[in-house]
Amino acid sequence: MATSLASPVSSERISGRISDRLRGEEYRRERGFAVGLVTALTFCAVLVHGYHPYAEDGGVYMPEIKRLVDPSLYPRGPEFVMGHLRYSMFAPLMARMVWVSHLSVEMVLLLVHVASFWAMLFAAWMLAKRCFGSREARCGAVALLAAWMTLPIAGTSLMLMDPYVTARSLSTPCALLALVGALDFLLLDRDDARRWQGLALCCFALVGAGVMHPLMGGYALGSVLLLRTVMSPSRTVRWWGTAGLAATALAVAGGLVLEAPVESGIYRQVMLTREYWFLSQWHWYELGGLVAPMLILAGIAVRRKQAGDEARVGLARMALAAGVTATAVALLFARAGMMTHLVARLQPLRIFQLVYVVMTLALGAALGERVLQRRVWRWAAAFSVLGGVMVSAERMTFPDSKHLELPGAVLAGGGGNEWERAFVWIRGNTPKDALFALDAHYITRPGEDAQGFRAIAERSEVPDYSKDGGVVSNKPELAGEWMRGEVVQTGLSTEGDAQRVAGLRPLGVGWVVLEREAATRFACAYENAAVKVCRLP
Repeated sequence: MATSLASPVSSERISGRISDRLRGEEYRRERGFAVGLVTALTFCAVLVHGYHPYAEDGGVYMPEIKRLVDPSLYPRGPEFVMGHLRYSMFAPLMARMVWVSHLSVEMVLLLVHVASFWAMLFAAWMLAKRCFGSREARCGAVALLAAWMTLPIAGTSLMLMDPYVTARSLSTPCALLALVGALDFLLLDRDDARRWQGLALCCFALVGAGVMHPLMGGYALGSVLLLRTVMSPSRTVRWWGTAGLAATALAVAGGLVLEAPVESGIYRQVMLTREYWFLSQWHWYELGGLVAPMLILAGIAVRRKQAGDEARVGLARMALAAGVTATAVALLFARAGMMTHLVARLQPLRIFQLVYVVMTLALGAALGERVLQRRVWRWAAAFSVLGGVMVSAERMTFPDSKHLELPGAVLAGGGGNEWERAFVWIRGNTPKDALFALDAHYITRPGEDAQGFRAIAERSEVPDYSKDGGVVSNKPELAGEWMRGEVVQTGLSTEGDAQRVAGLRPLGVGWVVLEREAATRFACAYENAAVKVCRLP
């Protein structure tokens, strides 16, 4: 009798162990597939989108890291180099990695760039796994994100991920991981230990995003709070909670406008150079970049939730609510004609970075599941076309620079464009304490490709119009010095030597970089097809 009673229990235990073992094996296979896919897509993405560590914002972040590593750099005007993101731990973290690894700054940033792409795609896979049931849909979601990694986000001057390393390179994967953790916490049963692991992941990821990029971390937190309300089982919480969060955002923006200090006339001029802050100055196609994603997500958000569809619909509703709220804030409180531009400085439309990620995953999943399916030739054809389009876009953006500017290629003197070669010569042939002047708008000159002078030459420069203007927008106390640099450097290559000396001598400038055609009697120690480097008498 005892044996007959024990047998069913033993059978149930054996069956349970077998079932657990099978689930464990399935989980390991799926995880292995995900790691392999993401790794392959990471290298494809880097090859497609290129790498330009000294360009655009990369040329702003790198000098700060280099000065932390070597404090003797940039002795003139260090305030334009240090602390442009005063509450970010990004630059100190990168500098620490250089000290610990004994690698160059350029090599560390390349490794971080590849790692950030991998983290972004793996976090996207984790999101796709919670939203889409089929492997085709998940693969399509992540593959499209890899293909569109440098997709511009409307008129915000942001991309999904940059082809260089910035604080956003780390904050964006953290924001996606926070959404992954939030979904686990909201969807799993209360007695499931993974639910609390999801909450821990969400909290740690939000902290990571915040310490890397406080502004983007704040928008990630707002997205998580919105996700909580739109996925509530209570209809009252869904509607009134979402409306309450939107109203809170509007109230905070209004309060900031009322309490913001009076701006100086010079600072207002700086503000107006940041055209991407103001919707009224966007082109029609940039405005379309706001409307189109919200229409696509609205088609998903209005669906009735079905079994297994909660995460997909919830993310779409969250992104839609975030996009509408941010647009309302920008229209009401981030206008060029306002007396204060504090809300514009916070760039509320940057939350569209997450909106674009959700949209991309949804479109990629539909493409993979409904069109490409399990036809290898379809996948190859589709992503060959998408990759080709993105390579063409990259070549149009950086036509005179190498597609992959790897460590050593530019600094060896044989790589890069003519401007970069001149900056490399300056790095090796001028004293560290030299102060340089370049045309205020040099970064937009044909052939320059937005390559940062400080990042490559490792020398101080008089503030320029473009990137230093962005620094001043976050540090208003530098507006006067920026304006002086703007005045004396505008048209530097077209004016006469007497004007150059009169404007630059009081600033302590010892060297100038002029365009090749510039007329001058200064002694020029270096010259190439684009520029010449001359000593001020």
